[in-house]
Amino acid sequence: MSKLLTYKQRNSVLASMAQLIASERAAILKANKIDVENYSGEDIAMYDRLKVDDSKIEGMIVSLQQLIADVDPIGKELYNFTHENGLKMINKTAPFGTVLIIYESRPDVTVEAGGIAFKSGNKILLKGGKESLNSNLKIVELWHKALAENNISTNWVEYLNYNRTETQAFLEHPTQKVDLIVPRGGEKLIAFVKQHAKCPVIVSGRGNNFVYVDIEADLEMALSVIINAKASKISACNALDKVLINTNLMGKGAFIKTLIKKLIDHKVEILGDVELSKFENVSAFEDSTIWFEEFLDYKIVLGAVNSLDEAISKINTYGGGHSAVIITNNTETAQNFMDSVDSAAVYQNASTRFTDGGQFGLGGELAISTDKLHHRGPMGLQHLVTNKWYVYGNGQIR
Repeated sequence: MSKLLTYKQRNSVLASMAQLIASERAAILKANKIDVENYSGEDIAMYDRLKVDDSKIEGMIVSLQQLIADVDPIGKELYNFTHENGLKMINKTAPFGTVLIIYESRPDVTVEAGGIAFKSGNKILLKGGKESLNSNLKIVELWHKALAENNISTNWVEYLNYNRTETQAFLEHPTQKVDLIVPRGGEKLIAFVKQHAKCPVIVSGRGNNFVYVDIEADLEMALSVIINAKASKISACNALDKVLINTNLMGKGAFIKTLIKKLIDHKVEILGDVELSKFENVSAFEDSTIWFEEFLDYKIVLGAVNSLDEAISKINTYGGGHSAVIITNNTETAQNFMDSVDSAAVYQNASTRFTDGGQFGLGGELAISTDKLHHRGPMGLQHLVTNKWYVYGNGQIR
């Protein structure tokens, strides 16, 4: 869109949208019920992301209310310089322009990520998965009502009801200008977008997160963190997939047996390397490429390492660049781990489940970026902007 909406206009649309979601709750649930009943897959994570209930609707409303309360991310002064010839140069934040969000199965993304992109002054193109089509179309209808109520063109929010072939064609030869693409979904979706897109893509969402249990770990804490990170929400990209245990850990055998019991209690399938598959109820894996896998399922891999350096090396080789944890009471060891591990978020003694825009104090999140360009980690409202130079002169030439 050529003309930027004012802060007041953007907030008014978001307020209308929050009211519409509340008043149209039953219609949203009805549309989602059709999607859920039509879903025939066996992917637990996909089903969990697809299903909308009252709690998710409340989350949508709260996310919009938080966005309204947030300061305007546009026009923030980043740099100010006055040249010796009198030229005044100011660098400010500015919208990207048009942001395309491609996502799988999550109707709440249509509200929350769409809201972030809109509040930051961008036109939004939404391309959801076929499994959530009815839910998404209903929510986009509400976006259009919210825009119309405020006398703003409905072109600010557009839904691309494309199949895979049509989506590929659009990525390769866009029929309108697209300035940034944010894919939210599994590795196959991200790879598909990266392969075909002709504009910048922010890679997000791949987890494959690790916990390393150090020789100076509090073992009760380790058990609590591992179970929470693995079992509290298996469909989340911040869920845990791999645990590395130092072979020199005091009480290692008893700790591993207790961990196995707790994982089984949570119905988690346990796989192990040569060392840890010796334990009862731990199956040996046949292919070492499993270390690269993000599970999004009740499955976990346990592995043994002989040192901190080996743990760091393994995480940097196989991890998704998302989140990694060390459980240790040694501050120096923790700092070494956190400085050396190549992940967007590194933790000492806390669950990977905190890698989330809301938990990081950012409000809602567009995505969790594992890229190193532009922004890394949870992407909040303040990150979905680029910058622009404003140069004021009175006839200077060079």
